[in-house]
Amino acid sequence: MCPEPDPRPAPGRGLVLVVEDEPAIADVLRLNLRAAGYGVEVVGDGAAALDATRDLRPTALVLDIGLPTVDGIEVCRRLRARGDWTPVLFVTARDDEVHRILGIELGADDYITKPFSPRELVARLGGVLRRTRGDANTAEVLRSGGLTVDVTTHEVHADGRQIALTATEFDLFAHLMRRPGVVFTREQLLSDVWGYAATAGGRTVDVHVAQVRAKLGEASPIRTVRSVGYAAERAPRHDAGGAESGS
Repeated sequence: MCPEPDPRPAPGRGLVLVVEDEPAIADVLRLNLRAAGYGVEVVGDGAAALDATRDLRPTALVLDIGLPTVDGIEVCRRLRARGDWTPVLFVTARDDEVHRILGIELGADDYITKPFSPRELVARLGGVLRRTRGDANTAEVLRSGGLTVDVTTHEVHADGRQIALTATEFDLFAHLMRRPGVVFTREQLLSDVWGYAATAGGRTVDVHVAQVRAKLGEASPIRTVRSVGYAAERAPRHDAGGAESGS
């Protein structure tokens, strides 16, 4: 039976599903997320998380990896397989799991490693949701060869086929496409796209770039600049309000 949603969700923030089997950690997350204005629902295992995501349609998931019955990685895999792209912030106790968490076929948006600051987790979640929602007041289309990146709708098309990117993948790709030829260091991308700096940040950028490249295939314009970072090769055209720019 699916739990009832939090009776006090805050307008405009949405409902966060916390999937955590350690009660003490779950309580801390519940208190801090509620203080930040989110509605919160907590479940303690992967099977319940899959049911709750389907029935409650949360704004985002804070998803622990080490769960009973179905682990967090498998929960995310099943969600993506059924076409559910609810943003996921993973919580992991092991830094060496990062590559698995952000694996190309998995579609996670961000992660945080235990022990963590609850304030940092709330900030990370806010960054994920900003990337998901985008700026509805800015109509912008980026084009490069057979690629079309619609910043308003968060849609990417390559040679007529739609490419499904997570919110973080999309934000990273659009950031590179807006400034073709500019080489960004990993630290710059972490600051500009994720909105924070961290020791494991460079690896996070590398894995997300690999995700985008794998999904775009031969249409990918992203090139690696050895020992520096990444750049988009071809210059896009910018459309504002649906009309092409003449520059």
